[in-house]
Amino acid sequence: MPSDGFTPAFTPAEINYLRDDRILEIIWDDGVQTRLGAELLRVESPSAEVQGHHPSEKKIIAGRRHVGIIDIVPVGNYAVRITFDDLHDSGLFSWQYLRELHENQDKLWNDYLAALKARGLSRDPAKR
Repeated sequence: MPSDGFTPAFTPAEINYLRDDRILEIIWDDGVQTRLGAELLRVESPSAEVQGHHPSEKKIIAGRRHVGIIDIVPVGNYAVRITFDDLHDSGLFSWQYLRELHENQDKLWNDYLAALKARGLSRDPAKR
């Protein structure tokens, strides 16, 4: 379905959070099913805190292997605000962005793992 720039090309018919698996499941109006891990959503948050204001400013967020979601709130008819259990909640996940995460999740995940490795960082939280 073409988008006019105002109407999302795809909209969720159903959104579920599978708490035990820490998976956000989206069933789209075109029948596609998306399963996105909370860790991927957290480290790819569309917030300026994570993405910066330019691609070169993107932050690599380490230590989020066990992050979960504590709240998902609709924002209009175009997005959700996700609150993670590390209390990050500043990004709006538009339908378009969630669909892009669905389409690119393997590449994004592999890039994330490579970036952690290159910086000597871990998915595991720092020991206190």
